[in-house]
Formats: sequence, C-alpha cells, structure tokens
Amino acid sequence: MMQRQLKDGVAMVLAPGEYYATQGEEVISTLLGSCIAVCLYDPLQGVRGMNHFLLASQRFSKTMKFTDSDAGRYGVHYMELLINSLLKLGAKKKNLQAKAFGGAAVLDLQKGADNFMCIGEVNVRFAKEFLRAEKIPLHASDLGGTQGRMIYFFQQDYTVLKKNIARNQTEVITEKERHFWKSSIHHQADSNDGVDLWD
Repeated sequence: MMQRQLKDGVAMVLAPGEYYATQGEEVISTLLGSCIAVCLYDPLQGVRGMNHFLLASQRFSKTMKFTDSDAGRYGVHYMELLINSLLKLGAKKKNLQAKAFGGAAVLDLQKGADNFMCIGEVNVRFAKEFLRAEKIPLHASDLGGTQGRMIYFFQQDYTVLKKNIARNQTEVITEKERHFWKSSIHHQADSNDGVDLWD
C-alpha cells in the first residue's frame, strides 16, 4: 500500500491484493482494470474500507459456482479480510453497505471460448453474488465496460469519485494485472501441491 499526498489530505493507494479499513479522514484510492474494488462502510459507526482483488483461474465456465473454485475461495477470503477489519474498528455487519467498481474487459485471457467468460465479467459476477449472499446492499456501482477507472473513496459522506482512464493508459493497468494474475495462478498451484485428501 502506498501513501500519497493530495491537495486536501492524504490518500491510501491500494494495489491488487490489498485492502484497507479506517475510521479516519484519509481518502482510499485505487486504479482498476479487470480488478474489482468493493467499498464497504457502516454509516452509523463511521467506519469504511476498500479492497482490490482479481479472481485468478485458468478458465471460468459460465456455469461455474465460484465458491467451489480456488479463485472463488480467494475472492471470499479477500472480502472476509475487509469485513473483519471493519468489525474490529467497531462496524456492525448488519449496517454494512457497499459500492463496487471495476471489472472492465481489459484482461482477456481466454478469447474464442464461447462457454467461458472474460476475467472482468467473472469479477463483477462474483462481487454481486457475494454481496447478495451476505445481504449487504449494493448502493452504487460502475462495473464492466472496456475502460480502466481510478476511484477515490471519501469519509465525509462515503462518496466515491470515479475517473475513467484513457485507452493508452489502460495498457499499463493491463500489464500490472496480467503479472498479478500469473503470480496468483502460480501461488494456487503451489498451495494445491501439498494438499492431503481425507475420506
């Protein structure tokens, strides 16, 4: 996580695989392509946070149940890390509300497979399904499309400002996300090597 000085304060800038929760006034920011950022907040307790994740798998079937896959478990893990961080700061799960961003079709790793979805589409579907299952209302979103986004999450009224990224800058995001995707795939493969199955 990187801290950046803004004109009117400090921004905590998240990279893929990071999350941040706070009761403070700092802006939480991130740059998104195919990745998703879920902004969660408890307006009654004044607690908020954001994560930045990319579900990583070789292929995603349109009929796949995400929670049964390694990638789905990874996404659930990142959502739970953020939720638990908010609860530690005093948030109540019943009060949590959400805003979600990202999931653009910039990281296409399985072209030409009719039964398989692009990474951005998978991330969008996962975020919506997770929030629905946890009964966390999604109050605002800007998901899908073909452009990257820069988002800023503010404390005062839980506003999220979004700036679309120019096409030529999207290439930089795509390369970073491709590297993160590949390292996540390798990590999952290494983790599965040592698994013992018990009947």
